[in-house]
Amino acid sequence: MNYMKTSLVVKVAPIQLKNSLLVILLCTLFMTVASLNTFGQAKPPSAADKKEAEIKKLETALKTAQANLAKAEKAVAISDSLVETGNQMIADSKSELKQAAGEKKALDKEYAVSKKPLDKQANSKDRETASGAKTEIKALDTKYKADTKAIDTKIKEATKKKTTGETNIAKGKASKKPAAEALKMKQASLDAAQAKYDAATGGEPAEPVKGKKGKKK
Repeated sequence: MNYMKTSLVVKVAPIQLKNSLLVILLCTLFMTVASLNTFGQAKPPSAADKKEAEIKKLETALKTAQANLAKAEKAVAISDSLVETGNQMIADSKSELKQAAGEKKALDKEYAVSKKPLDKQANSKDRETASGAKTEIKALDTKYKADTKAIDTKIKEATKKKTTGETNIAKGKASKKPAAEALKMKQASLDAAQAKYDAATGGEPAEPVKGKKGKKK
């Protein structure tokens, strides 16, 4: 009889041990999950945190508005530069054309003066004199043609400069209106962004965009 009780205890003990380990394991798992839930819960942002985040957002918007205004100002400057450069090119071309015309007039006069006596000598009855005059006329004509070609090149370059100048003026005037309108819009956007930032910070200036100064209205 005692032998049977001992045998029963031996058979039941492993089952109780398994149940105890399972309970311990479940308790540990529960405590771990509870701990993770506790640490995983995000702390709600405070009013100061919300304020700081809002100011950062407004500061970013302000810097973006400043950068956009700088781009618009550059576009207007390019338009003005095209017109200014075009006017200067036209003025230079007029001066160069006038100078080339003067050079051509002087060349023609010099050629005529130099050639007149040679023509007379070329018709001389003296064969040697006539031959020498014809040789000089040939050399004179060669020089005249070369000088004329050089002046013609100057005229072509000056004319091309004038055409380029007119094209630049046309481009500058065409781009000026939309560029000016864009500048006006970007300035309004900057004013609005600046006003919102000032209202949020009490007028404390924002950090300027790198390489540029922040504008305040």
